Amino acid sequence: MIKKIPNLTSQFKEIVTLIEKAKYNALKSVNTELIRLYWKIGKYISSKLKTSEWGDLVVEQLAEYIQNTHPDLKGYNKRNLYRMRQFYDTYRDIQIVSPLLSQISWSHHLLIISKSKTPQEREFYLKLAIKERYSKRELERQINSGFYERSIISNKKIFPVARELIP
Repeated sequence: MIKKIPNLTSQFKEIVTLIEKAKYNALKSVNTELIRLYWKIGKYISSKLKTSEWGDLVVEQLAEYIQNTHPDLKGYNKRNLYRMRQFYDTYRDIQIVSPLLSQISWSHHLLIISKSKTPQEREFYLKLAIKERYSKRELERQINSGFYERSIISNKKIFPVARELIP
């Protein structure tokens, strides 16, 4: 039996906090790398399609190739490859958002891209999700409730957090 030394609880909590922070930072790094990868894949596909070097069928063939030659790589089906292209095409010309892109998850991006109607609305929800650290579910709730539109309409009466987010 281990002899307990009194007053070590706070020190133990510090160690647990260090562990949790390291785990969070590791997940954040993985997310950043995935977003960068999806950006690069989207850019590559977009450039090939734009120059007519590839047709839509080639993207499908790429998805099949990845699946057949590397079955351990998940998430690179035709639909997701087109989403990566859409991700790149959506944000490529918007300088202000590029440092923000890796701060939220892929599922957040897909939600914002699919449900936002304008670049300003996308930027608004991107900044909101980062600032408020919204889960995907909460972000979806805000989008579905028309938070952006309500913020624009009642610009003077909105929460301070929303006022600074309006592009």
